[in-house]
Amino acid sequence: MQNAIREVTPLITDNAAVLGLLMIVLGVVFYTASLKSKYIVKFYTIIPPLLLCYFIPGLLNSAHIIDGENSPLASIGSRFFLPSCLILFTLNLDLKEMWNLRKRAGLMFFTGTVGIIIGGPIAVWITSLFAPEIVGGVGPDEVWRGLGTLAGSWIGGSANQVALKEILQPSPSLFSSIIAVDVFVAYIWMAFLLYGATKQQKFDRFFNAEAADVKALTKRMDQQQKANSRIPEAKDFILMLSLALGGTGLASLIADPVASYMANNFPELEKFSLTNSFFWIVLVATLIGIGLSFTPARKFEHSGASKLGTALLYMLIVTIGMQMDIAAILKNPGLFIVGIIWLSIHALLLLLVGKLIKAPFFYFAVGSMSNIGGVASATVTSAAFHPSLVSAGVILAVCSYAIGTYAAWLTAILMQLVSPINVM
Repeated sequence: MQNAIREVTPLITDNAAVLGLLMIVLGVVFYTASLKSKYIVKFYTIIPPLLLCYFIPGLLNSAHIIDGENSPLASIGSRFFLPSCLILFTLNLDLKEMWNLRKRAGLMFFTGTVGIIIGGPIAVWITSLFAPEIVGGVGPDEVWRGLGTLAGSWIGGSANQVALKEILQPSPSLFSSIIAVDVFVAYIWMAFLLYGATKQQKFDRFFNAEAADVKALTKRMDQQQKANSRIPEAKDFILMLSLALGGTGLASLIADPVASYMANNFPELEKFSLTNSFFWIVLVATLIGIGLSFTPARKFEHSGASKLGTALLYMLIVTIGMQMDIAAILKNPGLFIVGIIWLSIHALLLLLVGKLIKAPFFYFAVGSMSNIGGVASATVTSAAFHPSLVSAGVILAVCSYAIGTYAAWLTAILMQLVSPINVM
């Protein structure tokens, strides 16, 4: 039956037309999301734009309007857009400011990261005790592969998630289910944190928080923003694209021979994805971005480097979405249980550490959301406390982008170790 479905000729086969259609979808989503109608605002409060950017192309694929499985656009997106946006995100890594934030904000951030790394394997192990079929699977349907991509989203953001998708190679149906878990669980958690921002004084009393350093941080971030912001010129965009795409080319040039060397000399490392050329592309691209953060190139953030990276990221997301099988989303609804257990462990660890160090609720919230969802979620959450705190959220989220792929890869390997073998 599946083979028969795949033989249906899609309505649109021209690649340029397919790309144009995907860009129209992207434009419509962002345009409508910017409207102020109370009905539209309420809609996007429930259904985030990111979800639509995945699922509308998936609907087009499932309805045979386009053929996402055989289109070269997804490969182009992952090979060109993904490394480019990682470079643009990480070139703004501010290690000096990270050091300034180390005492409580940084500690809460890394606590959140550790919560995701250990929470994933624990959630898989707990679920395997009473329902091993939920976290089993064979080959590309091994659930740990899909959950590994979820770890990428929850330690970094969508770019890291797509990187893990290319490295771990979960099936399209499994990845579709994971996207649904990601959005459902993470956005409910984000909604709680945004509610908490309106009640931060009560939460601070619960933590016995000392909030003087948050006020000092707010003042420092406000001064930096006023001193450095400027209107970008065409030259800035050209230079940013040259760094992003040039770095992507260099990463690709290095990655293929390294992966071939690993495959020929250390074939046993395949189970750790070290023979996968895309793993090395992402690694080298991220290192290039981090390296650029020590040069004057980091000033391009004031010209909108992360915004340009976000544009490339959403172009990548629609090309990934076109491969999704919408009918498979609820194929394994038990995955929502895994996600809830996983995020509960993350939250509990933050709660314990926050209580111990008397952290203000802002550090609790930004420490979580700078991991889960990356720059976009950290920006929204930080702004809910104070507009000047957005920069602090971005700094932590950029750090999350820098370590996200590797931390998520480690999480995936740990989940593989505790997963039941060959359980369907």
